[in-house]
Amino acid sequence: MNAFTSPRRRPMRVAIAGFGAIGGRVAAALDEGIPGFELVAVAAQDKGKAARRMEGLRHPVPVLDIAELEPLADLVIECAPAALLPAIAEPFLRAAKSVVVLSVGALLAQEHLVALARQHGGQIIVPTGALLGLDAVAAAAEGQIESVRMVTRKPVRGLVGAPYLVEHNIRIEDIREPMRVFQGTAREAAKGFPANLNVAVALSLAGIGPDRTMLEIWADPDLQRNTHRIEVEADSARFSMSIEGIPSENPKTGRITPLSVIACLRKMTAPLRVGT
Repeated sequence: MNAFTSPRRRPMRVAIAGFGAIGGRVAAALDEGIPGFELVAVAAQDKGKAARRMEGLRHPVPVLDIAELEPLADLVIECAPAALLPAIAEPFLRAAKSVVVLSVGALLAQEHLVALARQHGGQIIVPTGALLGLDAVAAAAEGQIESVRMVTRKPVRGLVGAPYLVEHNIRIEDIREPMRVFQGTAREAAKGFPANLNVAVALSLAGIGPDRTMLEIWADPDLQRNTHRIEVEADSARFSMSIEGIPSENPKTGRITPLSVIACLRKMTAPLRVGT
C-alpha cells in the first residue's frame, strides 16, 4: 500500500493560486471531494470577487495572498498569470513540496525552478491540459524522435492582444478569412503568446524540446473552438493527433484544462493508474 492510498494518511492539503475560470472549477471539484485531497486555501488578486465566488462552495476556505499559501498546503495548483509563477512555486519547491503548473510556457524563462525542485526534493507537475497524446510523445522520446510539428487554430478573440501580435503590429480583429500569424519554435511561441500556447511547451517538454518543436498559429474568424493538430515522426512510430477544445469563460483557455487538473489529482491517489 503506497503513501497516497493508505487510509491512515491524512489528505494532501491543496492550495490554488488563481481563482478564475480554471481555479474555480478545480476548487469546486475539490469541494465536492477528490479522494486523498483537501482544499485549504486559495489566492486571488481580487479578493472581493474571490470571496463571493467562495460562497458557492460547501466548505469555504480562506482567500489569501500568494505568500501565505505554502505553510498551509502540501501542494499548490498554479492557475495564475505566468509572471507570478516564481512567487507561487519557489516557496513550495524549497519546502520539498509539489507544484502543479499550468503556465507551462513560463518554465522556459524560469528554468531555475526545475533546479530548485531537484535541489530540495520538490516536484513540478505539468498536466496534459488542452492537449492529447503526451503519453505517446513521451514514450517515443525514449527512442528517437525526428520531428514534432503542431498547427494551432484559434478564434480571433482568443488571440487578440497577444504580445507577438502587438510587437509586430499584426491586426486580426477584422480579418474575414484564416490568417497565419506565427511560424517558429515552441520557445518563440511561448514568449509571443504566453496566455495561449502552454500546450505547445508541454508538447515540447514531453518530446524533443522547445527549440526543435515547430509550430504554426492561425487566427480563424469562423472558428468557435481552439484546435490543435500534432504530427510526430519517430523511429518507433509515426502518428498524428488533433483536438477541438471548447473555450471556457476565458476565451484564451479551454474547458478541458481544469478537467485535466482534476484528472491529474485523481490519478495521483488512484489504486489503478492508466497511462504513463
